[in-house]
Amino acid sequence: MASILAVDDSASMRQMVAFTLKSAGHQVIEASDGVEALRFAKSKGVNLVITDVNMPNMDGISLIRELRSLPAYRFTPLLMLTTESGSEKKQQGKAAGATGWLVKPFNPEQLLNTVKKVLG
Repeated sequence: MASILAVDDSASMRQMVAFTLKSAGHQVIEASDGVEALRFAKSKGVNLVITDVNMPNMDGISLIRELRSLPAYRFTPLLMLTTESGSEKKQQGKAAGATGWLVKPFNPEQLLNTVKKVLG
């Protein structure tokens, strides 16, 4: 299965995402902000990144922009999982290179279906 980086400053949200993905057989690496996530992404290749938008140190949109600038992540699916459902934030995410958008609280089945879709 896939190696997935789950990024969220909320430990409980990271645990819910990780639990859902692990139950489907994926390997999950957790990071609490964009800085930590970028460090993991550079040292270990992952097949997918799921990130929150609003986080300390580096937000999700900046993280996506940074990952897209790395050759290894040019075509990697990058999903945003956030309470932000406004079109302005979605547009910023898309402009940064986000593959898709999921709104919290997420439905585990919807998360798994989206992951399956973007991983092909």
